[in-house]
Amino acid sequence: MSEAAGFSLKRQLLLWLLLPQLVLWLMGGVLAFRVAMTYAEKAIDQSLTQSVRALARQVKPFGSGLLVDFPKAAQDVLEQDPKDRLSYMVSSPPGSFLLGNDRIPGPADIQIAPSNEPMLYNVEFDGKPMRVATMDVSFGDGPTQQVMRVQVAKSLAVQQAIARELVRDVLFPLLLLGVVLSFLVYAGIGRGLAPLQRLEAQLAHRNAEALSPIEMTQAPEEVHSLATALNQLLTTLRRSLSQEKRFLNDAAHQLRTPLAGLISQTELAMQEKEPQALQQRLTKVHTGAQRSAHLVHQLLSLARTEAEVALQSVDVAALAREVAREWTPRALAADIDLGFEGEDALTVRSDRLLLREALSNLIDNAIRYAGRGTAVTLRALQRDGQCVLEVEDNGPGLSESDLQHVFERFWRASDLPGGCGLGLAIVAEIAQRHGGQAVARSALQQGLIISLQLPLRA
Repeated sequence: MSEAAGFSLKRQLLLWLLLPQLVLWLMGGVLAFRVAMTYAEKAIDQSLTQSVRALARQVKPFGSGLLVDFPKAAQDVLEQDPKDRLSYMVSSPPGSFLLGNDRIPGPADIQIAPSNEPMLYNVEFDGKPMRVATMDVSFGDGPTQQVMRVQVAKSLAVQQAIARELVRDVLFPLLLLGVVLSFLVYAGIGRGLAPLQRLEAQLAHRNAEALSPIEMTQAPEEVHSLATALNQLLTTLRRSLSQEKRFLNDAAHQLRTPLAGLISQTELAMQEKEPQALQQRLTKVHTGAQRSAHLVHQLLSLARTEAEVALQSVDVAALAREVAREWTPRALAADIDLGFEGEDALTVRSDRLLLREALSNLIDNAIRYAGRGTAVTLRALQRDGQCVLEVEDNGPGLSESDLQHVFERFWRASDLPGGCGLGLAIVAEIAQRHGGQAVARSALQQGLIISLQLPLRA
């Protein structure tokens, strides 16, 4: 539970929205500092290049020596700011100090200064970073030709301080904007997740008895989709609980009477002394047990028809012929002529086990109530764009008023033993599960026809 709370949706949204903002703010600071330093170095390079050229023009060859025309005013300008002053040095040959206010390191050995052209490089001098411009100037002719090196250096500390100040001035407003944006993001996430909190509150106060649909009048599309999915689940659960409750009520109501009869018959059987009377009691117990077993089987079949079914392609004509063959021995034992008519092949989308149960119930109902010496016909036909599975018998049939109740649970038109009033109700449930219907009608001459009409799909 603690791990789930630590990785809540709100925290994840805040993390993935604010973390990129922090990363961008840091990257912006680094980029701004580098840009500021780049422009500062460009300004320094331009200033140092002009200074080294100007200083080189003030040192002129004179006979075998050099004439330095460097006025005191120019020197004061170079040295007026102690924190950001220019250091200069003239040496000839390069490295031999002649003139200047400081000794400036030369370029690295791998750096070769072009003649009469300034070269720029960085050095560490007295622990301070400095930018140096150096230019080698040749003077004299022939064997007396010499090289003079002019160097001008400037500390980078001031420029770095300016760059840091610039970055600070840029990032501080961005930081304030980031704080405001973070507050807006936090408030927006809270507002966006409010429908989920309302949904959670609705679900938290529900119990197994209160499974009404969830109402989300004002919510984003995603929350509406979630609420719709939950409503579908609640509808399925409500139907399942209702079916379970109805099954338990039916089972309790229908099993109470036969079980009570079994108990009373066994009590009477235990008191009988005569073998013939005891045999009669045991026969009644056996009959009652068979009826109870049949009732339990029918109740379980009814519960199975109320569950969700997975449809697949089934050749119902072949299935009907197979069921007819299975019921032939019982029909012969009851002196009933059982036959099959219809298509050679007829494919529909259905559940094979449920259709077998429906056909078995139709044939069982016809054999049980048609009477001895009658005929029962099972048909598998294609009629009016539907698959029709029907059982016709030429028994006594039913009246028009009875036909209206034939598919009701526990309704019986006859007092003959063995039935429990669920067989045709199961047939109606199976037809409904397949998107069809069950229809009962009187035969043209005499008898009853019960049809199972299913949508026909190739």
